[in-house]
Amino acid sequence: MTRTEVLNTVDGRVTLGLRDRWYALCPSTRVRAGELTRIDRAGEELLLWRDTAGAVHVQEDRCPHRAARLSLGVHMGDRIACNYHGVQVDANGVVVSVPGSPGCALEGRAALRTFPAQEHAGVVFAWFGNDEQADPLPLKVPTPIAGGEWDSFPCYVEWDAPWLYSLDNLMDPMHGAFLHRNSHSMFAGKREAAFQVRETDHGFVFEKTDQHGVNFDWSEWVDNGLQWVGLEIPYPDSAGPGGPFAIVATATPINEYQHVAFFWRCRKVTGWQRDSWRFLYQARLEERHWAVLEQDRVMLEAMPADAHQREGLYQHDIALVRLRRMLRSAAKTQLADSESKSKPTHAPAAVR
Repeated sequence: MTRTEVLNTVDGRVTLGLRDRWYALCPSTRVRAGELTRIDRAGEELLLWRDTAGAVHVQEDRCPHRAARLSLGVHMGDRIACNYHGVQVDANGVVVSVPGSPGCALEGRAALRTFPAQEHAGVVFAWFGNDEQADPLPLKVPTPIAGGEWDSFPCYVEWDAPWLYSLDNLMDPMHGAFLHRNSHSMFAGKREAAFQVRETDHGFVFEKTDQHGVNFDWSEWVDNGLQWVGLEIPYPDSAGPGGPFAIVATATPINEYQHVAFFWRCRKVTGWQRDSWRFLYQARLEERHWAVLEQDRVMLEAMPADAHQREGLYQHDIALVRLRRMLRSAAKTQLADSESKSKPTHAPAAVR
């Protein structure tokens, strides 16, 4: 099946990511001035580049002429030239020059799909619209990574596992007491718990009813145009000022079997306390956090591709079941909306 055919199924839309969402693509540092960067995200083959002002652009890695890879082309400042026949495309996806046939019908056409893009908290985000012509929703950056009273460090990983496995992992607070029991911050508290679901305006909180502020005790799913998970890990005074250690996490599929994930480590600190926190994080804490992520990576990458088809779920898995249903419901709605828009508004006139 082609990518379009896969995305036109409910399973494909869930596996490769809902549309009408912002997705985190890669660290900003990966898109260097004067260079062309090729990545695959959410089932799309993408080209990332910066113009002369430093603004980042995200486009389909496909020349409008003969579908050659624009990522193999030439960066010309505010436009890209395909190396195959020299066709030049600007940041809006408009073909501005066809050197081999000046004035041809291809010139002046908005022929290259271009994804609205922004940068926040050291990461490039792009909007994947269900309707490519519609305006994107505003990108609502989570408060802990929006600056101000908060400071954060971005962490980026690429894992050989479906992105849904990372969502499961993030919405599963109980695994912290087992998989991460020997870590520096998740050794305390009970190893059994009861959970409840609490509704929010843009998702839900899954939390322990009999323990709070001791371990990885709750997760919050947020879908407000950007799908992300918030959680807190209690920290001792020896970890510096700022109270609990907040994590903002989001995952983006690469394809059906791989994904990228971002984990911003955040604390609410300003002034000298911010300086102290940043020093402690880089000197002592960052290595420990990578050790925890490595435990997650090993577990998720070892899981079989059909893990969701052969499970024995129990009360601790309520959030997983709820989230999966929400994603499937949203996928069905998007596909139905696309189908309704593709139908003619009036029946064709009878042929006489």
